[in-house]
Amino acid sequence: MTRILGIDPGSQRTGVGIIDADPKGQMTAVFQTTLHLLDNETFHLRLKQIFDDLVAIIRDYHPDEVAIERVFMARNADSALKLGQARGAAICAVVHAGLALTEYAPKEIKQAVVGGGAADKTQIQHMVGILLNLREKLQADAADALAIAITHAHTRATVSRIGIPRSAWRRR
Repeated sequence: MTRILGIDPGSQRTGVGIIDADPKGQMTAVFQTTLHLLDNETFHLRLKQIFDDLVAIIRDYHPDEVAIERVFMARNADSALKLGQARGAAICAVVHAGLALTEYAPKEIKQAVVGGGAADKTQIQHMVGILLNLREKLQADAADALAIAITHAHTRATVSRIGIPRSAWRRR
């Protein structure tokens, strides 16, 4: 059994989701939450909250591996910079804990969970609920974080099955 932490970084909300995945591909939700960051007085304190909260979650749940969403291009440069800084705070918490980290593009996550790279948040929430057999409605950021963890579980199972590292999957 492998415990996977998925992180959907954001400067206003950061989604966190943890699943257990067995070698046969069965997955179970362990924990999910959304870190609400807007109550902090400054942006710097938001980054500190991301770091501190993730360090505590890692300490409490002991994930084996971590997956995080790769930054996408935003229309607004300031938003993209803030997202990058939030992502950096999350990465620092993971590295601080000495854990392996894998990055996934938003399109990869949508394809792995929904089957298409243009899926919307509602479709992701629905499929995450189905894949993890969850009855309650998921908050969007927490669902995205679980989707990232699911993507990592699927990817690592495929790598194990075919014996070819993910870095070699792209055609040249």
